[in-house]
Amino acid sequence: MIGKLGGHDDTIVAIATAPGLGAIAVIRLSGKQAVAITDRLFPSKDLSAQATHTLHFGGLHFQGRLVDEVVVSLYRAPKSYTGEEVVEISCHGSPYIQQQIVEACIAEGARLARPGEFTQRAFLNGKLDLTQAESVADLIASNTAASHQTALQQMRGGFTRELHSLREQLIKFSALIELELDFSQEDVEFADRTALYELVNESLTEVSRLISSFKVGNVIKNGVNTAIIGRPNAGKSTLLNTLLNENRAIVSDIAGTTRDTIEEILNIGGILFRLIDTAGIRESNDAIESIGVQKSLEKMREAGIVVYLFDVSELTVDDLLEQIRAFDHEGLSYLLVGNKTDMLGTEVARAKFSFIPGIIFISARDHSQITELKDQLVHKVMGGAINTENTIITNVRHYAALQEVLSSLKGVKGGMDHGIPGDLLALDIRRCLHYLADIAGEVTNEDRLDYIFSKFCIGK
Repeated sequence: MIGKLGGHDDTIVAIATAPGLGAIAVIRLSGKQAVAITDRLFPSKDLSAQATHTLHFGGLHFQGRLVDEVVVSLYRAPKSYTGEEVVEISCHGSPYIQQQIVEACIAEGARLARPGEFTQRAFLNGKLDLTQAESVADLIASNTAASHQTALQQMRGGFTRELHSLREQLIKFSALIELELDFSQEDVEFADRTALYELVNESLTEVSRLISSFKVGNVIKNGVNTAIIGRPNAGKSTLLNTLLNENRAIVSDIAGTTRDTIEEILNIGGILFRLIDTAGIRESNDAIESIGVQKSLEKMREAGIVVYLFDVSELTVDDLLEQIRAFDHEGLSYLLVGNKTDMLGTEVARAKFSFIPGIIFISARDHSQITELKDQLVHKVMGGAINTENTIITNVRHYAALQEVLSSLKGVKGGMDHGIPGDLLALDIRRCLHYLADIAGEVTNEDRLDYIFSKFCIGK
């Protein structure tokens, strides 16, 4: 290992682009011998004599034959992604050519990189802290504008700057308090308790905000399971098709047509909703339909949000109230959606259910009020607009560490309220500093790092 955990002497290689056929592919090398290995395969130019951040075109040869015409990108240490000598070979996208170049590099002394090893080396060489390194994986995996912006904000150090500022101030107070312990017989105070109290209060507010943001962050990163629940023939499959703008589910006037769950993903306002069309919920003597109903109930309980769809013509007010009580008893997050207003009329439907607030009246068949339904879905899971300029926590490890930071800050505040001695106050501050350092990766071990970076794709 390099830096914090020791030194890397080997050179790694991997395909950095996605697997499969493409116009161009990139093979990346990093390590002390990256330039020398490439030099032996690339006789067109003496790479060892070339400047960093330069491109070089020529033939790449292995075992006396031309493998491909390539472009070599040169990044000299320490001005590279990993902080080491880095070479990127851009070749034609044939999987055969890619594999031949990787095998040639291995034959010349490189070894195949492990998942995330390039980014791990960047972290170990101090090019990124651990939160920034983890955000690289999130950026690669991002598939909505919100998840992209959130990952980009963290990769650019937004979260790091907030933690660094808090940590620097706490370190200063900790040092002064511990200095007081050396002069305990003289009853002096070097640390301004009023300033420390203000800092702790401000920090409690900010850390609490970060912890609260995890609910939003988890939705941005992972999406939300959304179960469309209702009685048979309420129009659940029609609604799924309307939301997707395609005929994904079979639609029929025959009750019980949907026997199994159908799942599709829909991006609404930058949030991924995993829509689950379920079998109609009713008692049935049909064994297969009964299984479908049970699966519907399971999906309902597992969902982040339930869309309860009902036929405004058929469902009674008492039946809807009973269903609401059942949802509340289960502790579910739900939207009430009255369908088939094209048959009863929207105003008549509103009058029928007038004293039950929050119902969204739609016609899935006529695509009426579908935009309102989408807006309410986003509002239900986000509680308002997404501001990706603010730091949003999406990582479970960060969330758990921040909980410990919050607990430590409360301990510091409580200790100051009760006038506890400086040595006990210092213990809570040290604990807080430990977990702040843990988030950034300043206190960790090799096994933990290997676990974190094993979640990355190979080549990054």
